[in-house]
Amino acid sequence: MDVWHEVVGVTSLPLPGRCVVSVGNFDGVHRGHQHVLKRARELAATLSASSGEQLPVVAATFEPHPLAVLAPDRAPLRLTTPGQRARLLREAGADVVCSLAFSHEMAAWTPEEFVRHVMVDQLHAAGVVVGENFRFGHRAAGDVALLAALGREHDFVVEALPLDGGSRPWSSTLVRQMLAAGDVEGAADVLGHAPAVEGVVVRGDQRGRELGYPTANLPVAAGFAVPTDGVYAGWLRRLDEPGSAPLPAAVSVGTNPTFDGLERRVESYVLDRTDLALYGALVEVSLVGRIRGQVRFDGIDPLLVQMADDVDRTRRLLSGDPA
Repeated sequence: MDVWHEVVGVTSLPLPGRCVVSVGNFDGVHRGHQHVLKRARELAATLSASSGEQLPVVAATFEPHPLAVLAPDRAPLRLTTPGQRARLLREAGADVVCSLAFSHEMAAWTPEEFVRHVMVDQLHAAGVVVGENFRFGHRAAGDVALLAALGREHDFVVEALPLDGGSRPWSSTLVRQMLAAGDVEGAADVLGHAPAVEGVVVRGDQRGRELGYPTANLPVAAGFAVPTDGVYAGWLRRLDEPGSAPLPAAVSVGTNPTFDGLERRVESYVLDRTDLALYGALVEVSLVGRIRGQVRFDGIDPLLVQMADDVDRTRRLLSGDPA
């Protein structure tokens, strides 16, 4: 995967020529982001045909999120890790992902300096496609009108598109709200793909194994958004083994209150599999439907009855028969 990690002060990146750039935070890579990247590909094709030069599409994003640097107490929960975001951007049409290292120094650039350093000196943009609410430069002083004017000055074209989902715009904020309500189906509609949690499987309490339901445990990383506590139907896929097929899973998000748990985790039982060796594996758990909320049970027996029902409902939902 072509991913560049840029550091302030670096003035050249390995581009063979000019390109079409789409720039933004791209957290979640929702349908609005995909809309912008689709148009970037169309513009790249048009400019390539007229210039005789094959122009790649570069998705330029920021790491960490700018608010995590400028106002950590107001930084939003992240929907995707840098790796997830890069994969989704490639799937949405980016040929290359450029991760810009956001810092106080970059935040102090004027809009003109941002365009010169990033769009001109580093990326050699022939075209730039952004959302219509795109802001840039010190105190977000630059808007789309100024970007277009700077494009005329530096010889690149600018297009700005609405991130329109009908009655309300597609947004990462909307996805976070839906996840907080446990509405993974609604979140998937905005994202254009199932919301997912990524991480390395750690050794848990092994109670699930003792009960006949061994789980792959992912700690909930600080600063990342996961659905509200409950049980979900989903899919688990290994990311450290290329070509691994997704496996159906019943997924519990929460603290395991029946056993007085304190740590919030994402625990995935792969249906009908007790032979998987997943400790230390990098996995992605995508969530497609909510089964129920989190419940504290009075003993093992009612818990086992409920777990059997959770698995049955998960199986039906994933097979397309949620009734």
